[in-house]
Amino acid sequence: MTEPQFLGDHALRTPDKPALINGTTGAVLTYRDIDERSNRLAQCLYALGLRQGDRIAIVMENNMRYLEVCWAALRSGLLIAPVNRFLTADEAAYIIADSAARVVVSSLAMRDLAASLTPLMPGCELRLMVDGTIDGWTSYEDTLARHPASRLADEWMGATMFYSSGTTGRPKGIIRAQQGGRVADGMNAPRRRQLAGYGLCADTVYLSPAPLYHAAPLGYCQSVQFLGGTVVMMDKFDPLEALRLIERYRVTHSQWVPTMFVRMLKLSAAERDAHDLSSHQIAIHAAAPCPVDVKRQMIDWWGPILEEYYGASEGNGVTAIGSTEWLAHPGSVGRALIGTLRICDEQGDEVPAGEAGLVYFERDEVPFQYHNAPQATRDAQHPRHATWTTVGDIGYVDGQGYLHLTDRSAFMIISGGVNIYPQAVENALVMHPAVGDVAVIGVPDAEMGEAVKAIVEPAAGIAPSDALAAELLEFVRTRVARYMVPRSIDFIDQMPRLPTGKLYKRLLKDRYRAAGVSSKP
Repeated sequence: MTEPQFLGDHALRTPDKPALINGTTGAVLTYRDIDERSNRLAQCLYALGLRQGDRIAIVMENNMRYLEVCWAALRSGLLIAPVNRFLTADEAAYIIADSAARVVVSSLAMRDLAASLTPLMPGCELRLMVDGTIDGWTSYEDTLARHPASRLADEWMGATMFYSSGTTGRPKGIIRAQQGGRVADGMNAPRRRQLAGYGLCADTVYLSPAPLYHAAPLGYCQSVQFLGGTVVMMDKFDPLEALRLIERYRVTHSQWVPTMFVRMLKLSAAERDAHDLSSHQIAIHAAAPCPVDVKRQMIDWWGPILEEYYGASEGNGVTAIGSTEWLAHPGSVGRALIGTLRICDEQGDEVPAGEAGLVYFERDEVPFQYHNAPQATRDAQHPRHATWTTVGDIGYVDGQGYLHLTDRSAFMIISGGVNIYPQAVENALVMHPAVGDVAVIGVPDAEMGEAVKAIVEPAAGIAPSDALAAELLEFVRTRVARYMVPRSIDFIDQMPRLPTGKLYKRLLKDRYRAAGVSSKP
């Protein structure tokens, strides 16, 4: 008998095994539960007339129904458009309309947003609501009860149609090159190779502390269930709760973003040492470059179990690096695992090792397109090689093929003709004990064009002051080049950071530009 590769296989072999645990409430969905419920929804969608390639949207918190909705789409050949639940109604409606979603699934917890969305979705044929209903929405539970729990006669493999986070502009729908085939074929080979390197298998207990609407958390949760493991889902990230759940459920694998590491490292020594983390074998992290000092401290605390990868929702390529390799190449995000790295200048010419440029991945085919945005798709491609694609990151490759990210091209500051990448300044400032979070942007400056400004969210219990600003400037002067030192520091109550860890830097830049703020304090 072949190794099981799909949800239905695990439901037959290990029906009572937990597929999903809510770490906050302790609620459990077994493989039998999630298989039967996703079959019922798949039958509903089929009866409604949805066929391979059609789209559904999900507007939910980290709800126990989230993954079963995804599995219903995956086993129906549909594309899932997860919607960031923190968007405004107009922003969410844009994604739903742009994706041409015929069905939208939300929850009673999201009723305020759902109510505002109701008149903004004229193309939606069915609005389902979990855990209760409001006007204009149909009960998810009652709808499922009217359909059989049997599998569809033809189960085509679906996919996820993520939208870019919009941190640098209007969100764009991402349609990856589809593998096609039936669900019985299981996971595609490149994905299996990546997961095999982390030892993910049926014995995995995977902690997911991030929102499921984001590519990495949703993708890894689905992958763990593809393999028959158990997902422990957090409603939202809390540093102490995360440590408690690792101990309680004997978590073997987890995934994080660097801001989560920073928050855990700011716990007291007593809080950090209060939980048994001995089951923890692999801690995967991605989404943003991790400050070198932060990663060193995490390896000192957790041991050499950190596994970093660099990739994008577009799926155009992946690099990976383990802790031992990273200690020999600090700051690197690894060597190419999927695709071939190409670092190019603004004209598209490759640059020598050690020289920064735009990061491209070369593939055998064009790996993605932006939905309804052919020019954006073309802009992401190399000027002479369509199968070389970029998501706008800047970096360099060292002599041994290890990629080091510098920043995103959209965040680059040009001050007096000099290119300044904010990430290095942010990485330095965040290590100060009085800093909870930090963003560095360019602001209008009559003399220099742009000047470097740091925006700081003080750590808990720290009050902003001129004296603190001066202290932080002195701190950063010893850690970055002189031309990179901020001209001024402003304080903010809360940084506009998405729950995925990504900084919504466009909001900060727009705010300062609209106000015509100068660099002077």
